Amino acid sequence: MSVQAIRGLCNEEKEVPMLIAHAVTLAEARSHVAALADHARTTEASSAYEHVLLELDWIHGDDVPALDTFGLTDDRDTLLAVATSAIEELAGHGVDVLQIELVLAMLDDARALDES
Repeated sequence: MSVQAIRGLCNEEKEVPMLIAHAVTLAEARSHVAALADHARTTEASSAYEHVLLELDWIHGDDVPALDTFGLTDDRDTLLAVATSAIEELAGHGVDVLQIELVLAMLDDARALDES
């Protein structure tokens, strides 16, 4: 199933304000994915991580908190673990589980590119 097909299935416009806890979780996910993009070994891997960021932004209607990579570790395994955990936590803030699975699959694909 293509990304566009999944988006069509999940495209339920929800006008729910983003609470602080949701914004913090999203900022954490975005910041760690951005750090992964910054530390990627190839431009293809960096681009794949950027696509994960774009998908997270799309899910939230581009109403997203700023990212902050200052002070984050350079250890890509730690960055990936924190990003994955934060993305999974988004389900507790009302993000569709199918969308979360799609983002996690994209993150895994980016990591595979980064390791090759």
